[in-house]
Amino acid sequence: MATSVKLDQDLKNRIQQLADARHRSAHGIMRKAIRSYVEREEKREAFKQDALHAWEAYQENGLHLTLEEADSWLAKLDVGEEAVLPECHA
Repeated sequence: MATSVKLDQDLKNRIQQLADARHRSAHGIMRKAIRSYVEREEKREAFKQDALHAWEAYQENGLHLTLEEADSWLAKLDVGEEAVLPECHA
């Protein structure tokens, strides 16, 4: 599907310079840039939705971990230890 995007001349020139340097088409550079942007923003939106659902769950049931509990668990994982996620509590 063809889509038209209006770009100012400076941005067009920058895209073309990058395409020339990479031996690619300007079209290919723009497609890759748009794909990367959309993927990043989808991940950001998913993270936001996860946070909102977690906040809603906390408001309903009060279950949580303290910062110290979470930090201790993450520190073990960071050094490669097998660590079980602590039980949430009210």
